[in-house]
Amino acid sequence: MPKAEKGGWVWQAQMRLWDAPVCGLANLNSRIVGGQNALPGSWPWQVSLQSSYHFCGGSLINNQWVLTAAHCFPSASGVNAVLGLQSLQGSNPNRVSRTIKTVIVHPNYNSGTQNNDIALLQLSSPVTFNNYITPVCLPSTGSTFYSGVKTWVTGWGDIGNGVSLPAPETLQEIQIPIVGNRRCKCSYGASSITDNMMCAGLLAGGKDSCQGDSGGPLVIKQNNRWIQAGVVSFGNGCAEPDFPGVYTRVSRYQTWINTQITTNNALWPVWPGLNI
Repeated sequence: MPKAEKGGWVWQAQMRLWDAPVCGLANLNSRIVGGQNALPGSWPWQVSLQSSYHFCGGSLINNQWVLTAAHCFPSASGVNAVLGLQSLQGSNPNRVSRTIKTVIVHPNYNSGTQNNDIALLQLSSPVTFNNYITPVCLPSTGSTFYSGVKTWVTGWGDIGNGVSLPAPETLQEIQIPIVGNRRCKCSYGASSITDNMMCAGLLAGGKDSCQGDSGGPLVIKQNNRWIQAGVVSFGNGCAEPDFPGVYTRVSRYQTWINTQITTNNALWPVWPGLNI
């Protein structure tokens, strides 16, 4: 079910090394199920999407746009994007909040199969980058993510089936390996896992994203930059053996993302994709 609440890289040809963008830098980074508390500033692109409460995650991809899951948005009414958070409760001195100006759900999103489970949110006004608020890098079209490669997933979701993250609801982080699509299809069925999806988790179970983590980032570190490989999408329960989490494969959407942001007059571009 959807998880919403109740090889080296090189720059693409158009980017020179000395033009390196600010994306993917977590200067302060030296539970999800089976996870641990994240330190403040470890994941500065992490976004909490809130109505009267946190319901989904997201990731900042430039100073006015957030990437998230389509299934988080049957409605955009009264939603705020909150950045710079360490916990959902208590003091958050780096907290910045914006209302949502525009919601763009992928036109081919299928709520039955969760194919193309991706959406873009335009913030009401730009945010200023600092150690606690920084955009993540996106992978270029055709990037390859090999089975067994270690990834990190972050969020404020449940820490078990029906088990809420306890107060003060500190951001959770967990490291899990990529599971190849061929193996993932053995669990979910060949027709359930498309080329627009990728899987990550332990086949033994015990570590996974869960309800409330939807829309959040699955990231991989390459040469001191963090690249978002996936968007938390769905799974069979949380951390069940033989059922890794399923994520929207971001590298399939680089053209769509750039087209939507350009069309909607972004003040800053999305950083050119990084090849994996």
